[in-house]
Amino acid sequence: MTTITLDAPVAAGNTRNTVVADAISITWRNLRSMMRTPEVVVFSTIQPVIFVLMFRYVFGGAIKVPGVPYVDFLMPGVFVQTVVFGATNTAVGLAQDMQTGIIERFRSLPMARSAVLAGRTLADLVRNVFVVAIMFLIGFAVGFRVHTNVLCLFAAVGLVLLFALAFSWVFALIGLGVRNAEAAQAASFPLLAVLVFASSAFVPLGSMPGWLQVYSRHQPVSNTVEAVRALVLGGPTMRPVLIALAWMIGILAIFTTLAVDRYRRL
Repeated sequence: MTTITLDAPVAAGNTRNTVVADAISITWRNLRSMMRTPEVVVFSTIQPVIFVLMFRYVFGGAIKVPGVPYVDFLMPGVFVQTVVFGATNTAVGLAQDMQTGIIERFRSLPMARSAVLAGRTLADLVRNVFVVAIMFLIGFAVGFRVHTNVLCLFAAVGLVLLFALAFSWVFALIGLGVRNAEAAQAASFPLLAVLVFASSAFVPLGSMPGWLQVYSRHQPVSNTVEAVRALVLGGPTMRPVLIALAWMIGILAIFTTLAVDRYRRL
């Protein structure tokens, strides 16, 4: 059996092993592309660092959270916000590939249809591992502390990365539905704003109007932030983590199906 390489993808069957091999090859192709443009990773890290410094030192004194230092309340929200904003790279990357014609080349090859999208989202997941690690270091530098234990900390990191993977598929669908990278970025922002800024990422839900609390309490960003907070700050953990996982599984199930179907109909 032969598999595709970076420069000359080759025919593959429809077996599970071949699908995985195709996805790994596309992932490696995307990672090589990222390494050639390291400023993408740099700038995707600068934005959340600015958020940390701004909320920690500019707005932090005006936001009171009972029972916990604001920086400890803030950082779980920043971790989730970072990967949600970073998911736009999936949309932009796919839109660029369609604009340059590489997607048409992939579609002409006898390879798994899902491999192109899986390779894109997995490459962005690898990038997110690096970015999240940097954000944890920045958090510790500005005073963030874990109130539980190392096991809970790793579980929180895993939850953030799984959420990143789920939202990469959401933005993969957006990237396949627009004509170019600029349109992908413009189409992504309204969804980002509604999910991130109308959530419990930066302020307690109790500070919001009642009608907004209802929405914020039952949307995926808030639920994931609350699960990460429970893991690093302590308190009841099982319920928020299960709710967050249910959101992620649901998002993956729906948007992988929609994105692959959209790719097949291009």
